[in-house]
Amino acid sequence: MGDMRGGTPGGTTRGVPGHGPADAGGGPDGGALATLALAPRPPARSRSPRTRPARRDRPPVESATGPGLRLPGPVAMGWTLCALFFSLYAIVSVRRHERMLSAGYDLGIFEQAVRAYAHGHAPVADLKGPGFDLLGDHFHPVLALLAPLYRLFPGPLTLLLAQAALMALACLPLTRWAHRVAGPVAGLVIGCATGASWGIASAIGFDFHEIAFAVPLLAFSMEALGRSRWRAAVLWAAPLLLVKEDLGLTLAAVGLYVAWHGPRRLGLVTAVVGVIGTAVEVLVLLPAANPHGTFDYWHQMSAAHPASGTGGVVAAAVHAVTHLFRPPLKLLLLAMLAGMTACVGPRSPITALCLPTLAWRLLSADPHYWGVGYHYSAVLMPIVLAGLVDVLARRPELRAPATLRRILTVVGLFALVTTAVYPLHDVVLPSTWRTSAHVRTAHRLADRIPDGATVAASNRLAPLLTDRATVSLVCEGSGAPGTGRAALPARLPAWVVVDRTDPTTQSPCSTAETARMLTAYRADGYRTVADESGILLLRGPFRPGPPAAVQNAGGVVSTGGSRRPPVAGPARSAPRR
Repeated sequence: MGDMRGGTPGGTTRGVPGHGPADAGGGPDGGALATLALAPRPPARSRSPRTRPARRDRPPVESATGPGLRLPGPVAMGWTLCALFFSLYAIVSVRRHERMLSAGYDLGIFEQAVRAYAHGHAPVADLKGPGFDLLGDHFHPVLALLAPLYRLFPGPLTLLLAQAALMALACLPLTRWAHRVAGPVAGLVIGCATGASWGIASAIGFDFHEIAFAVPLLAFSMEALGRSRWRAAVLWAAPLLLVKEDLGLTLAAVGLYVAWHGPRRLGLVTAVVGVIGTAVEVLVLLPAANPHGTFDYWHQMSAAHPASGTGGVVAAAVHAVTHLFRPPLKLLLLAMLAGMTACVGPRSPITALCLPTLAWRLLSADPHYWGVGYHYSAVLMPIVLAGLVDVLARRPELRAPATLRRILTVVGLFALVTTAVYPLHDVVLPSTWRTSAHVRTAHRLADRIPDGATVAASNRLAPLLTDRATVSLVCEGSGAPGTGRAALPARLPAWVVVDRTDPTTQSPCSTAETARMLTAYRADGYRTVADESGILLLRGPFRPGPPAAVQNAGGVVSTGGSRRPPVAGPARSAPRR
């Protein structure tokens, strides 16, 4: 199937010297040459097997679009969709934050880490626990790339806008690849399906997470794989090792794909690097930075929690196999992944690169990983949609106008329906553009807390303060449960601010824990500064003695904390993300 740009089908060109009328009549054999020139030309010979094969991404125009369509080229269309979805993501995430729909878990945690990086410190996040190094929670040193931007524009909106830009960038490679494979209409539909995909939309509506870096890296890597650009595919995928510890297994899957379809040595080396990288991060680096000296999520990787011994291991294996697709919520996840490509994407070997992420999610004991919410599926979106484009490139019969039209219709309708369910539909809701009296009261009371202060806050109030104060959770204590002084932190915060209408009533701070700590703070002399619209603001008592100047993770010197001797007792275990 030849390239039709600038020539005739099959790759031949017009006006080649030696084949036109002007060259037919010179010399004594001019009549014969003229006869040969006017005779029908034989069909072009096929390429030699040793010649580099034509790429699969340049079909005849008529098989992709039909006459009369005037849509932008692949690059222009890709960047246009990037700009469009960046605007949508930015509106949704910023307005959700301004309406107090973001939280300390996880936006506040990541802001504390990036703020620390911006001031040249280790990524300590006090919301996870006193002095908690976030590199002991998940391995994501890539967050340090946001430090210069945060230093210029400190605040949670910097993280949200950076995430919006990174996620939107994934539209570029998939749009231009689909455009070249099946024409501009396919590029437009698949590009929009990428931007509106339910996994990315769900992540945009749920604070900020490090996987924002992985989404565009995977999109560019998948495009390179589909176009047989093996080295580029590996280079795009290699930084996944710095995004999150489990993504080294996805890098290994990319390596195996390259080894099977391209240069074997490059692929095998990539696969080995991915597996070893994940092993080093989980077994060495994360425990070294973790205050408990271990990887905090091991307990979530076994659904059976077997007893020790061979029998326990066998029982765990049997349980894992029999419960791989149970409960039905797991089947919903798989159906949503297949449905977004009209069930065409799973026919591509590229889609198999989802298996490492799906494996640990389906084998986990944590129900949050089984579903279609939060941010866990964002990294799957570029892989699944790349599988769709790859199948269109491999199977010319699917690019026939009627067939292609049916596929793109299903893909577009699926994206449209899920948009009505996931947060991107916020832009058309009147409530998005209104700020309630409760939210205005929260902002006004938070503004009464001075910069550099130490604050114990409830989950939804924490991100209002993390850019200018040292913030911990209100339920963070240092002693056994109770209402006495032993329940309070060793270093008392200068301020306590709690939203008693906070809908996150179970995690990270339960309603009972919050009430217990408020009782303990009041018993220790904290006085009520304001109590409005369910928001309680307490001020710690003045304690004689020199101020306790403490440099927090963000590099801000805090002197506003009340001082008291450390209280003996076990440290409270930080809740998991």
